[in-house]
Amino acid sequence: MYSIRLKYDGVILMVVVESGEIRNIERAYVQSGRPLASLMEQAGAAVAELAAKIIVQKKIKNIAVLCGKGNNGGDGFVVARFLSLMSDVTVIIANEYPATDLGKLNFDIIPDKVNVLSFAENPDECMKVINNSEMLIDAIYGISFRNMLDPLSAQVIDYCNKNINAVKIAVDTPSGIICDTGEVPDNCFHADYTVSFTTLKPLHVLYPSTDYCGEVSVAQIGIPEHIINKCTYVMKTTDEFINSHPLKERKKSAHKGTNGTLLSVCGSYGMSGAAILSGTAALRSGVGILRAAVPDGIYPIVASKLTEAVFVPLEQSSDGLISINSFDTLQYEILEKASALLIGCGLGTSSNMAELVSAMLTTSTRPIVLDADGINSIVMYTDVLRQCSAPVILTPHPGEMAALTGTDAATIQKNRYRTARDFATEYGVTVILKGANTLIALPDGNVYVNLTGNNGMAKGGSGDILAGMVASFLAQGAGYAEAAIYGVYYHGLAGDKCAEKYSARTMLPSDMLEELKYIY
Repeated sequence: MYSIRLKYDGVILMVVVESGEIRNIERAYVQSGRPLASLMEQAGAAVAELAAKIIVQKKIKNIAVLCGKGNNGGDGFVVARFLSLMSDVTVIIANEYPATDLGKLNFDIIPDKVNVLSFAENPDECMKVINNSEMLIDAIYGISFRNMLDPLSAQVIDYCNKNINAVKIAVDTPSGIICDTGEVPDNCFHADYTVSFTTLKPLHVLYPSTDYCGEVSVAQIGIPEHIINKCTYVMKTTDEFINSHPLKERKKSAHKGTNGTLLSVCGSYGMSGAAILSGTAALRSGVGILRAAVPDGIYPIVASKLTEAVFVPLEQSSDGLISINSFDTLQYEILEKASALLIGCGLGTSSNMAELVSAMLTTSTRPIVLDADGINSIVMYTDVLRQCSAPVILTPHPGEMAALTGTDAATIQKNRYRTARDFATEYGVTVILKGANTLIALPDGNVYVNLTGNNGMAKGGSGDILAGMVASFLAQGAGYAEAAIYGVYYHGLAGDKCAEKYSARTMLPSDMLEELKYIY
């Protein structure tokens, strides 16, 4: 429903932190001699600041702030106090009156001009207020939510979601989502905006919760940088990596030989487009020489579109795939010509192809990107990955990841982070698990989450472009982590540029190739 759009105006290390570690951060803050109450005040002020901008822009007059009994509700009371200076505000106690000291403190100082209603005591009036509100602010549950919504809160949230005309803002987390997994056990608040405090949390970047967070911003609420940067995180963002590892400038003396040679083993009868898209993306991303190894049956088609490539036409089998007899030629190309290898875009699958892909993997001394049918060719032989002497980057979508792990796509989507991390560490490979907020899991257990990109990229061919970009960076000498992160980040950035220029619905993968001219 919604896709994440991260807005961040701080210099703190961009990390994704679980709920338990957030509590450790807050504990360290208090132990340093600072009051916890100041965090609640600044958190409420940050939400109110965003809300105020929207109120002015949309000329909003009626606001309802939905508050729970915990400290998230306390944040909501602070928001209501600030917004009462510019609009008509009603506080709705969604389940129980405040039960924490900070919640009680901020409830007691709500201005008299703010209307306070209890849903348990006056559900009809609360429902009327929700239906008539132009802005709904969710401060019912925070990062401590673990199970199911209580019945009263579930009704409040249901009424909120039915008001399709109201702007909806979530305080830290949309209520009804489990913070550390992104699971939605029943229903949840459907936010247009979510203001996270201090850092991102897993729910902001994982499926399915990211669909309900809307535009996510990270507000710094007074915790010093040195405390945050000592925290234990589960993921970093690609933004953080790009900022600290920018693309290197090329020397004036650079030439095609020093800019790397990529051997692309892609394409089959009926799938020439995959070889063209991935090859063009590799060239646009800066590789010096592209050697395109394609079945001789599609060579004329690919050559007519990929004019800058050097071609290695290969014997074609009766099913339109590269023949197993081509291995000796490919081995020579890998060992003598290539600085990196791309296998799989539109390659097709068969028992002979599985043998050919496995042979290339185990004999290559050059880093490899394994995509699409390259992945499909080894799903029955994943142990071949343990025999590789060169770095391997896999670029599966959820269905391909499911085939690799013997499960289904729905299970993968519910466990994206752990699935990618565990596979990468078990097999010693890099996994780029594609989808909304693509994950990059490295062999050492580190995981990066990408926040560029949009749902307009969900079209056939986008993955071919990504594979070509990643392989291009590998061929140019980037390490496997750099190549994977550069490829994913700039791939998403190109998609965002296309969505701005055209629209997410109408943009095509080939449009993204055009944007590669301008983003590096």
